[in-house]
Amino acid sequence: GRTTGARRPRGTLSALHLTATVRAAAPHQRARGRRGPGLLVRRDDLREAVREGREGNLVLFVVDASGSMAARTRMSAIKGAVLSLLLDAYQRRDKVGLITFRGADAELALPPTSSVDAAAVRLERLPTGGRTPLAAGLLKAREVLRVERLRDPARRPLLVVVTDGRATEAR
Repeated sequence: GRTTGARRPRGTLSALHLTATVRAAAPHQRARGRRGPGLLVRRDDLREAVREGREGNLVLFVVDASGSMAARTRMSAIKGAVLSLLLDAYQRRDKVGLITFRGADAELALPPTSSVDAAAVRLERLPTGGRTPLAAGLLKAREVLRVERLRDPARRPLLVVVTDGRATEAR
């Protein structure tokens, strides 16, 4: 991310902000007995850079693909939302994934990606119908988020669950 300011270090100094450190040390040179060129810098003068975060998001859709959701054109709306997010994902460093649940199980229809092309191919055909195993979808989401957290701990996970709320399949 970009530097937005400076502060006194909290714990270990991670990224020195040079100009802020020089500005903090400069007024005290005469009192510190400096003679000649150079700058006497003490630990209290050190400043670290404050950076604006550029962490990306992982938007994981968990979508009910049961018969009741297929009755309306809800799946096409979900496809549109995923592809729309991916069009903006590159600039924001986001990833988008999709889990569908129907019948008796959940499926990772789109592994987390920032590629619009890969998503368009994988989302071309999303099967619908059957019962609503909501618990299976949520468990699959937990598994995917756990793996992604290991891959990139700085990425912020956002879970979007789309369902009509009628869980008809127990796990």
